[in-house]
This record gives sequence, structure tokens and C-alpha cells, in this order.
Amino acid sequence: MTSLRRSFAAVTGAAALVTACGCTVQTTGPEGKGRPPVHIDVGPTATRGKPASPASTASATPADGKPPSTAPTTPEPAGPPPVVLWSRGDSGRDVRELQARLRQVAWLFDGPTGTYDERTEQAVKGFQGKRGLPRTGRTDTVTWERLLGMTREPGEWELYLMGGQPAAAPDPRCLTGRVLCIDKTSRTLRWMMDGQTVSTMAVRFGSQYTPTREGVFHVYWKSRHHVSTLYDSPMPYAMFFSGGQAVHYSSDFAARGYAGASHGCVNVRDETAIANLFAQVRNGDKVVVSW
Repeated sequence: MTSLRRSFAAVTGAAALVTACGCTVQTTGPEGKGRPPVHIDVGPTATRGKPASPASTASATPADGKPPSTAPTTPEPAGPPPVVLWSRGDSGRDVRELQARLRQVAWLFDGPTGTYDERTEQAVKGFQGKRGLPRTGRTDTVTWERLLGMTREPGEWELYLMGGQPAAAPDPRCLTGRVLCIDKTSRTLRWMMDGQTVSTMAVRFGSQYTPTREGVFHVYWKSRHHVSTLYDSPMPYAMFFSGGQAVHYSSDFAARGYAGASHGCVNVRDETAIANLFAQVRNGDKVVVSW
């Protein structure tokens, strides 16, 4: 290549002859003496749009003139069918994560509840159909992998948006007597008798502007069909423990989860659970509200 550059630098006139295998440049120096030809290899001419030589296609037709036989191709073996991970009727934390991820891609707007119900099944069908997967409504390995690739790991807040998280260990002040043991960190209420947990339910609290008071209190009044005179809102199964603050059922909590807040009361979203609790709690029972 170096000699080629030197040849072109000194050239005063040139004649080129293009051949079938490349290009030959004949140069003449200043003294008029001929220089040896420089050969530039440009590769086979077949790559430059010229038809291939007959020799290159001879092998396409056998000598006897008969077309070559084509051996039957064996189809690739199909992979194993997708494994169903969860379907309608299943429950648990994995189902809760599935629901949280379906919420992230706007295929589910309720929960997570941890129960694979009809709404979850319909959400999975919609997700599958949008991506060309069989609309079974069951979450199999293929559906799950596709959903994982489109979403992020949900945090505890997303997993328990509608409540249902495990209760925290009870405050030591809850270990004696009859106690409504309320924990703001796990957002749960334990109904305890002599250190034993009778029932547990999800709760929510007041906002930063109307916080739920912390400390040790006692139930001083029960009102089954109470309506707030301050906010003109229903407070069924109300059990008052500190001024106007009470433990009571909240239809808003049941509908919106932790997207809302109370005006300081302890809201319960499970109406059946609080109806049973209301029947058991007595005036004078202890209430402990802690972080």
C-alpha cells in the first residue's frame, strides 16, 4: 500500500486497464521511464453485479438432468407448555404482587386484596389479549414473565394499598386485660384478651392535619348508627375512646383504601369484622394507639 501511495505521488500521466480480477495502473515517471505496474485487488467480479460464471451454478443441476431430491424436514420439537402459577380462587402474597403489578400497567384498579377473584381474572385476560397471548385469565409462566418485564417490584405500600398486612407485635401495654391494640406502623388493629389475639383487621388513621392521638385510652361510648355532627358523615359501629375520635367502619376506606384518610378516627374497612368486634367490646375496655 505504501508503494502504491508513492507511485501516485510521482505520477504525471497514467493509463488504467480494468480486468476481470482487478485494476492495473501503468505509471510513467518524470524521466519518461516506465515503472512496474501496480496491481490493485478489488475482489471477485461476481460481487460487483456481474452474473456468476456457469461453473458456479453447475452444481445446482445434477448431471442426469433430474432436480435434486429434497429430504423431508423434521419440525423442531415444541417446548413445554406454560405452567399455570395462579388462577381464580388462589390467594396469598404472590397473588397480591400480581395484582399490584397489574395496577401499575392500568389493567386493575382495585386491591391488591391477595385473592384471585373475578376482577383479577378479567384483568389478566385483558393483559394477555393485548399482547397476543391466549386469553385464559390464568397467570402462567409466559404471562408472568411478560408482566415482570413491564413492571417494577412493588413496595409494601403498593402490596397493602387496601390493607390486610400482617399485624405488628403487640405493644407491651396490650398484654393484659381486654384491649383494642392499634399500631400505626403496620396499620392494624388487634382485639386482644389477656395477651391473646382474638381478631386482627386493617385500619387507617387521620391525616397530618387531623392526626389520630397516641396513648392509652378507654372506650367510653358505643354508637351503632352514629353520624358525625361535625362532618355530617356516617360512623357506623363507632367506639369512642378520645374526644370525638373513635374506631368505626368506613365505606370510604373500603372503596379507596389508603388513598384517603380519616379526620382522626381509626377507620376499619371490613364491615363484617368490625360488626363482630362491636358486639364484643364493652365500655371501659382499654385502647392503646402506638407507632
